[in-house]
Amino acid sequence: MSSTVSKSQIIADRIKDEKPSVWVEFIQLAIDYKPLNLGQGFPDFAAPEHITKALSDTALSENPLLNQYTRGFGHPRLVNAISKLYSKLTNREINPQKEILVTVGAYEALYCIFMGLVNPGDEVIIIEPFFDCYAPMTKMAGGVPVFVPLRPNKTGVTLHSRDWVLDPEELESKFSTKTKLIVVNTPHNPLGKIFSYEELNMIANLCKKYDCIALMDEVYEWIVFEDNKHIRMNTLPGMWERTITVGSAGKTFSVTGWKLGWAYGPEHLIRALQLMHQNCVYTCATPIQESVAIGFETEMARMNDPTSYWAELSNMLEKKRNLMASFLEKAQMNPTIPEGGYFMLADFSKLAQRLDFSSEEGDTKDYRFVKWLSKNKKLQGIPPSAFYSDSDKHIAEDYIRFCFFKKEETLLEAERILNELKQ
Repeated sequence: MSSTVSKSQIIADRIKDEKPSVWVEFIQLAIDYKPLNLGQGFPDFAAPEHITKALSDTALSENPLLNQYTRGFGHPRLVNAISKLYSKLTNREINPQKEILVTVGAYEALYCIFMGLVNPGDEVIIIEPFFDCYAPMTKMAGGVPVFVPLRPNKTGVTLHSRDWVLDPEELESKFSTKTKLIVVNTPHNPLGKIFSYEELNMIANLCKKYDCIALMDEVYEWIVFEDNKHIRMNTLPGMWERTITVGSAGKTFSVTGWKLGWAYGPEHLIRALQLMHQNCVYTCATPIQESVAIGFETEMARMNDPTSYWAELSNMLEKKRNLMASFLEKAQMNPTIPEGGYFMLADFSKLAQRLDFSSEEGDTKDYRFVKWLSKNKKLQGIPPSAFYSDSDKHIAEDYIRFCFFKKEETLLEAERILNELKQ
């Protein structure tokens, strides 16, 4: 009698068709080939000192409770700080106990939203390109992903992120009586698009017309360039009651390894997330929550001051953005110039005409190019077709995504590598 247990008996139905994410594959590729890594979204230099010092001071504090369990839905000092900040930004009093949940990164906040709100058969509208966990989390909850792409309204030129737009008729065609959520990421990863008031209002009106919830992924909210303005969906008329907003300490304070995020919104929606969270991780690390609270308190005291970290962050990254855009254009890789965030898409189709990467494995051209570039030229990006549904991957096949939140010497080394490619 065989002692082997079949795969179908081991893996739950909700995940049996899932495959490793793009991050699993390309992080392993980076480990194996050690390329200059512009794929992952984090800085290769130190986080702000007032944040890291807060963590060391907290861990060594004479208060022994700061190294023990804290409140499950969020450390009191942190939820009070989040409440104070967003109450000011939304011009609405946000209850720190009932309208905020602190999570293990924005990732867990998203997981709690999908698992806490989506029923089997519910439809979730996902704007492409999308952060790649949206679709599998929808399916794990029993929901049905419904995709609608942003498309460039120009061709053959350097694009700006505002040039990637939704078609209003196509967008409305995706709504139905089954629609439970629409997911909107602004500032957007990977495009850097900041959705305008007109675009958000169009989405808001559809949410109200079809009685659905807006899931706003706003983790890059503090990284905005030039005269662009980040607008919060929950401030639009009639939208507070049907909006959940997700934030990230990793993006807010450049400490992605701390894995701390939050969601805030009306009590009747946040309650579902809290119930998921209490039966999942239950609580987050106390010293990290205390330190992020201190970071918020520090930054709130100097908001609108050019010396604040959030102002310095945008100014610093705008210069890095401009540097990358310049050397990509010289390398014949037309960039999409982002309005926010710290990623840039580049069209490599012209450069690819004199390169041979056909031997690499991958279903799409961008996968093959990124693998070839990592292995042979020691420069890594991310293939953006990973952020599309199967039927729309062709939109991204000529693009690669780079992160420009890196030291200047890292970016200059990337420039050198790309310059060699065009020779």
